[in-house]
Amino acid sequence: MSSRAIASLTPGLRSPVNTPRQRHAGPSISRREWLRVGGLGAFGLSLPALMPFRTSGDGLAPALGTRYGRAKSCILLFLAGGPPQHETFDPKPDAPSEVRDVFRSIPTNVPGLHFCETLPYTARVADRLTVIRSMTTEIDAHSTSGAFMLTGFEPATKAENVPPGPQDFPSLAAAVGALKPSTRSPMSSIVLPEILANDGNIVWPGQDGGFMGPAWHPLVMRCDPSRLPMNIDGLTRLMDVPEVRLEDRQGLLRQLDAHFSAGVGAAQVASLDRAHQKAFDLLHAAESREAFELEREPAALREAYGAHKFGQSALLARRLIEAGTRMVQVNWPREGKAEVAGSPLWDTHAKNAERVRDVLCPQFDRTFATLLRDLSDRGLLDETLVIAMGEFGRSPKINSVGGRDHWGSCFSLVMAGAGVPGGQVIGASDRIGGFPDSRPIRPRDLAATVFHLLGLPPGMEYLDPLGRPRTLTDGGTPIREIVGV
Repeated sequence: MSSRAIASLTPGLRSPVNTPRQRHAGPSISRREWLRVGGLGAFGLSLPALMPFRTSGDGLAPALGTRYGRAKSCILLFLAGGPPQHETFDPKPDAPSEVRDVFRSIPTNVPGLHFCETLPYTARVADRLTVIRSMTTEIDAHSTSGAFMLTGFEPATKAENVPPGPQDFPSLAAAVGALKPSTRSPMSSIVLPEILANDGNIVWPGQDGGFMGPAWHPLVMRCDPSRLPMNIDGLTRLMDVPEVRLEDRQGLLRQLDAHFSAGVGAAQVASLDRAHQKAFDLLHAAESREAFELEREPAALREAYGAHKFGQSALLARRLIEAGTRMVQVNWPREGKAEVAGSPLWDTHAKNAERVRDVLCPQFDRTFATLLRDLSDRGLLDETLVIAMGEFGRSPKINSVGGRDHWGSCFSLVMAGAGVPGGQVIGASDRIGGFPDSRPIRPRDLAATVFHLLGLPPGMEYLDPLGRPRTLTDGGTPIREIVGV
């Protein structure tokens, strides 16, 4: 902002118009103070619109079936990059060597159900899981297949590196947070420890409120829970800002709101005010602060989750759910990038066997099994839906450099908790794990299932900012084997 623009603001800031908001605005602000605190940085926080206002989800359609609304919360583990179905939940021990690779299948604690040997811990909790082996997007691009999985709406293009835009459909996390807001926490929906992006920091579409705007955006927490005490970008009180100055700067923020309200729509101002108030409340609420204090957990449990960023993010997700957050999406972080160029995350274009054996599966396997056991021990699993999925799977045949390539035609995911039947397999892939052989499941049906379990009728409508009716799903039908109707 130019000095002339700042000077033009100063008189209005000193002598605000007499409105109900401004009567409580606090002390007047000099031009020097405005320059010193730096605009919205006056709040004393690195907090750029983190806490959007949520609308009420009351008065929705009545329950359908015994599992409708069974989930009070949801943890979505998103295995970014595309986990290979062959080396996880759909091994093909009788396939040719160029398909099955070097791994064998192992029995789980469910008779007749086998996983890949890379998942020994998960095999011991298979009786809590529903495995879908016939998921399909038919899209081989990270960003657009990912948007399909995260929203349930088929994208207009199958191209890669499609940036987010104002016409995107809202993500599952956005819709759940907006239409089913928490009654116990100011944090209804959270995404951590980072957003999803392709190499070059090209952010995927389908991760926020889309055409519903910032009011629907989930709270993104960029953090590393494996490093304590934890520092969350955008949610950290500045070291030199004591409590009394925070209170003073909240008054400053009210005064700034008062000045700008004349040029901004009333609804926007009200939403902004609520957002800032919720953010301020978040810093002052003991329950909210305590949720981030992973050091309160027993060392043995923290170790069981895994000392890495993904493991501690899953532990943080459990603590947030326990504190009342409705939905937490944990994205697989860009940590410990593979030695082979072009194979970060689960994107194993080269040396697939080494990467899944040495890094990816050991981290996911123990973390996932620990999360399920931890939720169960605390009595939370029966009311918490847990999903582990990626944007697609990997190609059936091993390529010339020992990797598997993008494959959206058929892949696997798993669900647990909130009444989801355990020890169940839905659908099947063909003999090489390349295409659905039976019961193909599409993202719109997965989205409908998630909403159903969380008590949101998949066929419900809501109004977009222009007053147009929008449907919650893209014609999706809840998966009957899961919802029981």
